[in-house]
Amino acid sequence: MNRRRAEPALLAIDIGTSSVRTALFDENAQAIPSSRASAKYHLCHSSDYGAVLDPAQLLRGTKRCLRLTNSRIETVTGSGFWHSLLGLDRAGKPRTPIYTWADSRCAAEAADLRVQLDERAVQQRTGCMLRSSFWPAKLLWLRRSDPELFRSVARWVSPAEWVFEELFGVRACSHSMASGTGLYKTTTNSWDEELLELLGLTTRKLNPLCDQVETCFPAIGDGAASNLGSGAATPGIVAINVGTSAAVRAIPARATPLPFGLFRFVVDVDRKLLGGAVSNAGNLHAWCLRELQLSPDRKKIEQLLRAPRDRNTRLTVLPFWVSERAPTWPENLPSVVVGMTQATTAADLLRATVSAVCHRLGDILEQLESVTGRSKKIVVSGGILQSSASLQILADSLGRDLIPCADQEASLRGAAVHALEQAGKSPPAPKYARRIRHDRKSAARARIERQRQIELERFFAQITPDDRVL
Repeated sequence: MNRRRAEPALLAIDIGTSSVRTALFDENAQAIPSSRASAKYHLCHSSDYGAVLDPAQLLRGTKRCLRLTNSRIETVTGSGFWHSLLGLDRAGKPRTPIYTWADSRCAAEAADLRVQLDERAVQQRTGCMLRSSFWPAKLLWLRRSDPELFRSVARWVSPAEWVFEELFGVRACSHSMASGTGLYKTTTNSWDEELLELLGLTTRKLNPLCDQVETCFPAIGDGAASNLGSGAATPGIVAINVGTSAAVRAIPARATPLPFGLFRFVVDVDRKLLGGAVSNAGNLHAWCLRELQLSPDRKKIEQLLRAPRDRNTRLTVLPFWVSERAPTWPENLPSVVVGMTQATTAADLLRATVSAVCHRLGDILEQLESVTGRSKKIVVSGGILQSSASLQILADSLGRDLIPCADQEASLRGAAVHALEQAGKSPPAPKYARRIRHDRKSAARARIERQRQIELERFFAQITPDDRVL
């Protein structure tokens, strides 16, 4: 018997760090293939650790996708990358570039905030660390470095908020998006007045908190959407997303404590998200391909990652090309590669960096499971799904089996799931690909590599910045 496909119900928009994606979804949270569209853009990095996006480029990419997407739209929903900051004038036009989570020019201001405030207390209240990734340090840096610009900003918003305002006339910030700023009080579901006062701001400088405006659902954080879209929405399931950056996240039981170094963000009024993120993942992989002049051919890269390693090769990497985050937040540590010889190849460096990122994710998973208990299932989504070799490296590094999502765009699907759930519907679970089983011998070697990485980080953490410069 043929089952009639449900009619498209809503438009979902996923605004990521390196691209925007759109698609129409039906009431079963299934994307209509012909409606999918995407547009890429690039972060602009500077030698002083800046990492910004041009808001006009972001908006153009989104509009381009919407032109390619079927226009039969009933409801709009979305997800957007967390933590990034954009200043608007009174007319709602950008006064600043988009300062992304990767911009760490405010590291000194973050350190000052940790002196003024009890970071552990702030983390328990807001779910965020007092670090350069979040809004408090960025706002303090802007107030100090360019007070005239700071005063000229009428509202501070996330990029997704601005895009939704421009395209759909919705001026609102979802509780999920707000929870990733570092200015949101998770205990009262409101903006944190104490931090705002410290920064010389009031709630009038921020959008009102609202999860639905008529037929539009303001964008939720991409991490929350990723868990919803990959089926990791109940205790016992961990989601790992590896894209430009990477994260390990779970939606645990309500009373689960928040370890120092991890985050607690909001999914919706009933659910919180616990986990940690690393800043170096797909962006570091792209750097390796470009700067090591490796072939862009995906099959050749897969062969390099799968090639047997020389037992004498012992590279240990601190993958801190971009200021790193969880679980140790080594914002002031440089990237380090130890163990290079004349025999070291570009392929060795590529595999070592991939492994190093996976080891960091293993550290986060270990800390997360220390409070949630051992997870029953680990699901994986994101760009890593394009590389079975990288998936195997991740499984071996964690010493755990992995379940890949059949659709790597978990955040896009998750935005649709969020809107459908808010409308009282229960979309079915996503489809998964074949399980990736870890290899015990490879996992044992990975444990040794991971421990060497931890010890190397501890060593460099003990050295003053002046002593690191030869």
